[in-house]
Order: sequence, then structure tokens, then C-alpha cells
Amino acid sequence: MKGAVLYGPRDVRFEEREDPKIIKPTDAIIKIAATCVCGSDLWPYRGLQPVNEPTPMGHEYCGIVEGVGSAVRSVKPGQFVIGSFAASDNTCPHCRAGYQSSCIDREWMLRAQAPVLRVPLADGTLVATPETPSKEMIPSLLTLSDVMGTGWFAAVAADVKPGKTVAVVGDGAVGLLGVLSAKLMGAGRIIAMSRHEKRQKLAREFGATDIVTDRGDVGVARIKELTKGIGADSVLECVGTQESMMQAIRATRPGGSIGYVGVPHGVQLDGQQLFFSHVRLHGGPAPVRRFLPDLIDLVWKGKINPGKVFDLTLPLDQVTEGYRAMDERRAIKALLVP
Repeated sequence: MKGAVLYGPRDVRFEEREDPKIIKPTDAIIKIAATCVCGSDLWPYRGLQPVNEPTPMGHEYCGIVEGVGSAVRSVKPGQFVIGSFAASDNTCPHCRAGYQSSCIDREWMLRAQAPVLRVPLADGTLVATPETPSKEMIPSLLTLSDVMGTGWFAAVAADVKPGKTVAVVGDGAVGLLGVLSAKLMGAGRIIAMSRHEKRQKLAREFGATDIVTDRGDVGVARIKELTKGIGADSVLECVGTQESMMQAIRATRPGGSIGYVGVPHGVQLDGQQLFFSHVRLHGGPAPVRRFLPDLIDLVWKGKINPGKVFDLTLPLDQVTEGYRAMDERRAIKALLVP
């Protein structure tokens, strides 16, 4: 089969790769219904994260189970399933505490931009839908593999509560779905930080009440102005840069909380500054598996449509264009269909 392979900065190729097969009795093989390019894929694509050898890409996936290992019990061939970007056994102490992305046996998913995928730890990683979904529902179900689950975790980590004020730093798919998550959790005011008209429109559709186009200290001042000098109760940091993290910390009121889910690159915190800010920080790679059952239910019942973040759909063999479009901010998120 052919799949996406990253060779170096801005060098993604769609080329022959080995067909996946069951290696361990806990594995499953799924035929991909849809995959996509993630904002975090752009870090190595832009050369901001080293790539030392040709690396198969992709960690967001959903599809039909084609085969399972002898130890797999929770899913079976023919079922439509969704899995996390972090494979987990869902039984270790960390998993039982709700942090499956820190599972003792964790394996990162890295080969999903392809027609077929091997999923390790299938029993703890994959969740089946009630039945085979319609074609129209698949994009929304795909978001649950990462960006919707990550946006949801950002809101959980930021302690979003009904009636409270939330600010969202970052207008990529995760940030936009963080807006949607905050709305579902009952936030009274949601401030989305974005300079991009199309993304602002989607943020409004997902529940944003205010848009702030400024960044850095000016952006923080604007949030303080909107909150009568207090700051936001909860801030979702969905970028991962020094600027975005500092913007999040400074925009949070004393006693408020920050949920940070942007993969950090070059972020350094001043301990004394953090100490006197009186803010709570919690985040990390989202434990998507914790939220999958509930999020699948929300999508299945038509209560949310997170698939709206996909504004570019391409055949899988045009994956290179998907990377380019997201890198150039021509697309929020590129959907890839085998």
C-alpha cells in the first residue's frame, strides 16, 4: 500500500509502505474510512521538530475493523471504530485514573495517513460506534480521535464551569473545538482569539461571544478590558509557543485555571512569575480515550458537529497538498479520504 512519509522540512511523500499486519495478539487491523492532517504534524513539517529518518505520518483515524489478534475481545471485524492518537491498555493505574495518554504501555500512533492501519492495544484503544455511520457523520467522528477530544480536555483541564468566562488562545481546529467544548459545558462568555475571518466565523458558530484579534500584551489587555480588569476564569492554550503560553497566563484571573494542550515548543516558565500569578496549570496530551464514549454519543445524536473544522477534503494520495494548505493557513484542517 501507499502512505504519507515525511523526509524533512516540507518534504512529505505519498509512497509505498509495508502493508500492516497483526504482530501481537492484542492488535487490530482497520481499513481507514478517513484520516487527516493535524496541526501538530506541522511542527516537524516546518522543521521545528527534528526528523532524523523517513517517518510515516498520521495519528487521527476511524474505520472498519478488518482483523483482530487472538486476545482482542472488545471489537470485532466489521465494526466501525474510532481510536485515540495514543494507544492504551485502559487497565493500568494511569488509565483507570482517566489519563490513558500516559498509559504504562502507551504507544503513539504514527501511521494513520494510509489506507490501512495496525492499532496496538486494540481493546483499550478502540471504541465502536452503535452501527456503521453515514458518510456525512464520518468527519465529525474522525475529530474525536484527536482534535475534539483534545479541545474537550483543554476545557476540562481549565475547569470550565457554567456561567464562567473562558478565553481560547489559538484558532486552529483544537482551539475552535475548545470553543465548542466550553459552550457545551455551559460557559457564559467565550472569548476566541483569532485574526482569521473564516475561523472567527466558525468560532462564533461554535459558541464564541467575543473575538479578540490582538496577540501578546495587547491581546491580554483586550481580555482584561472585556472582563472589567479581572481576566478570564478559564483559559484554553491551544498553540504551544512561548507567546501563547504567556498570553494565557496573563489573561487568567488569580485563582483561575489554564488548560494547555498545544504541544510546547520552546516554552519556558518563570517560576516566580507563575507563583505570584495564582493561576492553575493543567494539561498535556489529551486522554482522548476517556472521552470517546460520551463524545461518540453526542455526535451520534446530532448534538454536535465538530466535523465543520474540515474545510478541505482531498483524496489521500494528495496528502502533500493537505500539508501545504494548512501550513499556508489556506485550510483549517484537511480531511483525507482513501
